[in-house]
Amino acid sequence: MVSAFEWYGCLLLLTGVAGSVSQRTDPLTPPAPEYAHSIRLDGDIILGGLFPVHARGERGAPCGELKKEKGIHRLEAMLFAIDLINKDPDLLPNVTLGARILDTCSRDTYALEQSLTFVQALIERDSTDVRCTSGEQPIFAKPDKIIGVIGAAASSVSIMVANILRLFKIPQISYASTAPELSDNTRYDFFSRVVPPDSYQAQAMLDIVTAMGWNYVSTLASEGNYGESGVEAFVQISRESGGVCIAQSLKIPREPRLGEFDKIILRLLETPNARAIVMFANEDDIRRVLDAAKRNNQTGHFLWVGSDSWGSKISPVVQQESVAEGAITILPKRASIEAFDRYFKSRSLSNNRRNVWFAEFWEENFGCKLGMHGKRPGSPKKCTGLEKVGRDSTYEQEGKVQFVMDAVYAMANALHRMHRDLCSGYPGLCPRMSNIDGKELLGYIRNVSFNGSAKTLVVFNENGDAPGRYDIYQYQITNRSAEYRIIGHWTDQLHLNMNAMQWASGDSSVPASVCSLPCQTGERKKVVKGVSCCWHCERCEGYHYQASEFTCQLCPYEQRPDQNRTGCQPIPIIKLEWHSPWAVVPVFIAILGILTTTFVVVTFVRYNDTPIVRASGREMSYVLLTGIFLCYVTTFPMIAAPEVAVCSFRRIFLGLGMCFSYAALLTKTNRIHRIFEQGKQSVAAPRFISPASQLVITFSLISVQLMGVFVWFVADPPHTIVDYGEQRTQDPENARGVLKCDISDLSLICSLGYSILLMVTCTVYAIKTRGVPETFNEAKPIGFTMYTTCIIWLAFIPIFFGTAQSAEFSYPDLKPWAHSFSASVSLGMLYMPKVYIIILHPEQNVPKRKRSFKAIVTAATMTNKLSQLASERPNGEVKTELCESVDNSKMYIHYKLPMDF
Repeated sequence: MVSAFEWYGCLLLLTGVAGSVSQRTDPLTPPAPEYAHSIRLDGDIILGGLFPVHARGERGAPCGELKKEKGIHRLEAMLFAIDLINKDPDLLPNVTLGARILDTCSRDTYALEQSLTFVQALIERDSTDVRCTSGEQPIFAKPDKIIGVIGAAASSVSIMVANILRLFKIPQISYASTAPELSDNTRYDFFSRVVPPDSYQAQAMLDIVTAMGWNYVSTLASEGNYGESGVEAFVQISRESGGVCIAQSLKIPREPRLGEFDKIILRLLETPNARAIVMFANEDDIRRVLDAAKRNNQTGHFLWVGSDSWGSKISPVVQQESVAEGAITILPKRASIEAFDRYFKSRSLSNNRRNVWFAEFWEENFGCKLGMHGKRPGSPKKCTGLEKVGRDSTYEQEGKVQFVMDAVYAMANALHRMHRDLCSGYPGLCPRMSNIDGKELLGYIRNVSFNGSAKTLVVFNENGDAPGRYDIYQYQITNRSAEYRIIGHWTDQLHLNMNAMQWASGDSSVPASVCSLPCQTGERKKVVKGVSCCWHCERCEGYHYQASEFTCQLCPYEQRPDQNRTGCQPIPIIKLEWHSPWAVVPVFIAILGILTTTFVVVTFVRYNDTPIVRASGREMSYVLLTGIFLCYVTTFPMIAAPEVAVCSFRRIFLGLGMCFSYAALLTKTNRIHRIFEQGKQSVAAPRFISPASQLVITFSLISVQLMGVFVWFVADPPHTIVDYGEQRTQDPENARGVLKCDISDLSLICSLGYSILLMVTCTVYAIKTRGVPETFNEAKPIGFTMYTTCIIWLAFIPIFFGTAQSAEFSYPDLKPWAHSFSASVSLGMLYMPKVYIIILHPEQNVPKRKRSFKAIVTAATMTNKLSQLASERPNGEVKTELCESVDNSKMYIHYKLPMDF
């Protein structure tokens, strides 16, 4: 590669492209065009300079129109800084800085050609093949050795130039290039910059977008390193942070076709929710994008977020103020250098002949023409040379002037420290600095630290980047004017004054740029696949609550979601209250039954020796009435609030009253059955039919129930539980926990099963003794009682187990009803008729003539036989047999049956 550069450098020398410019005697006569390519200032140490003095040319021309601010202002800032340094006795004393300044024409390829001038002194020349026309050896002008370069402006130009300078180890300090790519110290190791890279800018812009609450944005970039790398950095950082999604990433071509910007606006409208547009574009593209948005009637729709290429510039928003209103832009923190303003306003054609482009600036700035060689041939006005900048023309210091001066001062401070270390006490350049090593100088550059022209600290990190310091602007329209207002700043973190912001029509509320609206409380986000900022909201249903932004979780079993479904709360616990209708009615029936049972017992005790009481079996009647009384009493522990004592009483009384009742009835029906069965076979009375025997049998049956309850107490001590499954409705608002005693369905069946067994057995005996004459005993009333009781319990069992999921119909409520109904049936059918006779018809409560056991059995047998014959024989035959049977029955056995038979 060196031989190629060597050839090209010789070509430049021979053609005079790199020739210097001498001073002119006529200030109104511009220099000859062939010499107007660079500025050269003599000095002990020469610095290179690259500035976009002209815009990019069209139709194949390398350069276009003059750039007054970006070109001339920045170039003059470098010259002014060199003047200040050379006058400063404390900075590089006895050492003069010189300069070689070139025009890049805003084109990277042209800048590359120009930058070869900087490496001429480092290329070995082979002049053996070069001969003058006279045949003599050519004499080459000694090229200036450039020890460092200030520039360039555009990132694309800096990247192109940096690839050349690093080969010759020439340090480079840029005043405007911000592409993140240039932070790669392995590829651009000799590159440094006094402006922060776009990675900082991208972070600042992302922080702005996040602070605005915008999580769905589009990006727009000008084709080239600056735009593409800026957007790439923004997209990368937003992807890493995860808080912002990119709807679209569009690129503006270098050479846009007709209607290209209208197409860009229409494409941005394809995602209308992404109103925020993050722009890394040059000012010409920004102006044309705004114009297209205005042309498509999208004023107020887009929310522009501009990079430092927009900054606080007026040119992009001229005549497009309404569509640019509310735009948030960013600009490296800077200050206007008043000394430069005084310097630049004092420049004239007579005192600024070192700037070869100043005459062209003069014509452009004042709209006049300098002689016959002027650049404005169509201008009718002729320049006088007496015009004054700032008086006869508008003037505003270009934004990068501060950074140009800081770049020059950074190079000077590095050289100063190197001179102090290598030439300590030596006036001027010592031999050790006669040939400055670029790599050594780079080390000094990276370690400088000083207060720059705006009194801000100038330092570099290991990649040669300056720290990020930005001002945040917003373009606002007021009643009087439209202007950029500072609304915050960014230095490692964002500081934003939200109250200073203003949007279209003076609205202070921040407009939205989101893909999906925030979900309401109790709703989770179901993210659209591939787009984390777009989601559908799904409500947490049933017993689920919103555990996080994206998940619903099931509440613990004993809890339900709160009203907002953001957490869980305990399910209310209920129990049967005394004032509930399901308690009042059973209690009323129980009290009425207890009073009635007590009245019957008192009546029986008072008339204990009367025939009816004795015939009813006094001892067994009292046992039966005790069971009836206990059935009514069971209502109260069943309804009382569950606790250990109440649960204990429930277990005891659950089947005890029924056991008392049906054990007594079973004993009575069994006695009747045995008497009549025995009478058919023998005249001897059966065993165990005495009252004492009956009591023993009855209490033996009751003891089985008591023994089962005792085992139940030992195996599973009584305690309370809260049943949350019984009323776990689909709607959690209606869910309730039921406080109850821990009595399982199996325990309930076992407890009641024995009593039901007694009831069924008693019913079987009642059916067998249904043929006994009603005048002899109470077998038939017992039968009717048992039939009715069976019907009650057959209805209760399916109702209880079928409605087990409802607290209003669970067994603590229905069980008292079943007990009370069973007791009422027994009390009403067995004892109320007897009490009626005892109280209201005492004349019927007298003893009847005594019959023998044989007579009673014979009468019962004849009754059964007549019932059978009545269904099989004619009436006459029946009467005949009846007479015969009656005659045969007139046989008596002379021993007595007890009165209570």
